[in-house]
Amino acid sequence: MPSSVVNTYIYFPETEVLRIIYQSGTVYDYLKVPLSISEKFRQARSKGRFLNSVIKRRFKYIKVS
Repeated sequence: MPSSVVNTYIYFPETEVLRIIYQSGTVYDYLKVPLSISEKFRQARSKGRFLNSVIKRRFKYIKVS
């Protein structure tokens, strides 16, 4: 999953939280992300493009660190 934007990610299905760890080390939790969207993110060829065009536009987020 090489990406110039996303270092790694974790999906927590019990809370529908998608945690994104950026290349910079900054961590954000995107809230109420359905499993279906997290699966599309996982399958996306460009994680950064999907993050910007789908996730950031539709879901609230909080900065973790």
